[in-house]
Parts: sequence; structure tokens; C-alpha cells
Amino acid sequence: MVRIESIRARGLSVPLDQVTSLASRRVTERHYGVVEIECDDGHKGIGFCYVGSAGAGLFPEAIALLAPVLIGQDPYRVEGLWQEMYQEVLLQGRAGTVMRAISALDIALWDHNARAANLPLHRFLGSVTSTRVPAYASGGYFIDGKTPQHLADEMEGFVKQGFSAVKIKVGKGNTVGEEEARIAAVRERIGPDILLMLDANNAWRDVPTALRFARMYEKYDPYFLEEPFSPDDIENHASLAQRTSILIATGEIEAGRWRFKELLDKQGAAILQTDACVCGGVTEFRRIAATAASYGVTISPHWFHDLHAHLVAATPNCRFIEFFPDSQVLNFRKLVDRQLVVDRGDIVLPQLPGLGFDFIPQTLETYGSTPWFESRLQRPKVAALHAVEGIAQS
Repeated sequence: MVRIESIRARGLSVPLDQVTSLASRRVTERHYGVVEIECDDGHKGIGFCYVGSAGAGLFPEAIALLAPVLIGQDPYRVEGLWQEMYQEVLLQGRAGTVMRAISALDIALWDHNARAANLPLHRFLGSVTSTRVPAYASGGYFIDGKTPQHLADEMEGFVKQGFSAVKIKVGKGNTVGEEEARIAAVRERIGPDILLMLDANNAWRDVPTALRFARMYEKYDPYFLEEPFSPDDIENHASLAQRTSILIATGEIEAGRWRFKELLDKQGAAILQTDACVCGGVTEFRRIAATAASYGVTISPHWFHDLHAHLVAATPNCRFIEFFPDSQVLNFRKLVDRQLVVDRGDIVLPQLPGLGFDFIPQTLETYGSTPWFESRLQRPKVAALHAVEGIAQS
């Protein structure tokens, strides 16, 4: 039996090149958690997650809680290990950094298993398609001095690269007029046939306010409106969905299949944005996707295109990858040694084993903000084994 021999984990802080804003907050740096699993078959697996703008120190602490569950275990027993990790930290957190640590470890297990099979992860999972998957270009953040025309330039640039769908941030404008100036500029520039997605990042607290903005957005034919309310406010998501013609998308911060089922039961989202680095890893992502399929709901995963390219390729009811064309916002790309190839708005699927990339060791040192946590399988010392053998022989 193959056994997990060691687990290493670290928190990282990667500053943004330029201060960037969403509807409800400003971002100056991104914090990530990375993990490496090594097994006695000579293969490794890597996992990762985003832990906000100040959570790097929490990640290795969460891994330390979970590592004893995995050390010495069979990495192919993924379903059983997921359940045992979940049960182990039931009191520490069924969401947040603890669930993100479970996610990272689960991703590392799948990466190891696919590498050992010498298959790219999407094929190891059972591909729907094995060559390419569609993507939308994600950007349109609020930056000081960025005018509606600058925003339109950015989106037009994505269209010229071949993308047939783009996404911008909304919800920061104090008035409907401020918001409309941005959206009108973009729609005029990209034309009527390009899908335009709008991301509000929890901008509003009540349906009447959100509905005022949604009524204006409707004129510009958006494909979806993302996260209009707090992720915990499922009732308002459902209420807004009944009152606007725009599809509501949410779920990027949700963890566990049970919360997603509540979203589906209450019709709070027509599109789920399940993030495998948040919800519980590849294992839980697949459960959520299967549940959504039975409701006729599609999934367009949030963030981490390097991972989600594989999952979209292996999930029948996934439609798009969210792709970040540069490292200004999703600067995780600074940590890895290979980038995805884009061709006419599609992502060309990696064909190397596992995830198809590795961390850059020196970059992990550059951005490391915590010491490495490490746990290893403890083997009996040779001298002790000989002593035991001598007693047995006598």
C-alpha cells in the first residue's frame, strides 16, 4: 500500500503591484496557503488556497490540526480521508480557513494520484473534453483614476484577444448614474454579442437598493449579476432573483454541499461559482456539481483557473472558467512555473501529469510570511528494530 510520508505547508503574502478596490474593500496584497504531500511511491502532490488579505498565518495552523489524520494513510482513499479530516476539525470550523486547509490537502491528494497515474488531472477525473474549455476574461476592478473609458479599453482588449465573455466589477458607485456610465461605456465598446458579467462583491444589504441598480443593469443585457449580497444572505439572493431578469450568480465563498443545496432549494442562484479551493477541494466540488446538475444549474467556478480548467473539463454542467489574463489581481501565477495557454478565448488543457505545474521554490521563499510547517511519518529506528528481532529470536 502507498502511504503518505510527509506534509509541508506555508502561508504566503504576495503584494499587488497597484492598490485595487472591489465594491466593499481595498486590496493591497493577497495571502495564499500552499501545501506539499510526499508519498513513499516517490510521487508528490501540491495544493493551495486563498486566505484573504490577512490570513496567511492561520493556514499552517489549520494544516497542523489535519496532518495527523493523513500521515501514514493511503492517498488513494480520498473519500475516506476527506470525511476523517472534516470530522477531526468539526469544532474548529466547517468553513473559512479550516475548510480551505481541507481543500488544499484534498487537491494535493488528487494531484498526487493523477501524477502517479501519469495522467493530467482532468483525464484522471474522467474528462468531458480533453482539449480545451471556454473561459471569460475577468477584470474591470476599481483603481484610482480609472475612468469609464479606461474600463472600456480594458474590456475591448480582452475581446480582441478572442474572449467572447468578460466580467467587470460593479457596486462601488454611490449613484445609479455613476454605475451606468461605466457599464454603458463597456457595452458600447464590446458590442451586443459579447457576454457581459457583473460582479457586485456583496455591495448591498437590502433588495430595494439592489433592485434600483439591477433595473438599470437590465438595459445592458448582462449575462449574470454576481454576489449582490453577503454570502450568508440567501433569502435576499432568492428575493432579488425573482424580481430581475438578470441571472443571479453566487457561491464563491460557500463551503460544503449543504449550503449549496440550500441555495438551490431556495432558488438563490441560477449559476453557482463553486471554488474547489474554498468548498472542500476536488472531492466536495464534484459532490456539489452533481447536486447542481440534478437541479439543472450550471457552474462557472471562481478564481484559480490553473485548477478549475481541469474541473470544468471533467464536469458536464460546468460552462466557463474565470480567467485572469495578468497577475495584477490573481497574482498566484507568480508562484508557479507554468501558465495556461489561451487560444481564441479558450483555455488549452494541460497534458502534463496532475495539475500540470509546480511551485517555484525560490518564489515561495521570497513571499513566505510564515515558517514551513512539516509533519513526517515516524519510522522505528533500525537499532530498535534489531532489538525487537533479537528478543523474538531468543
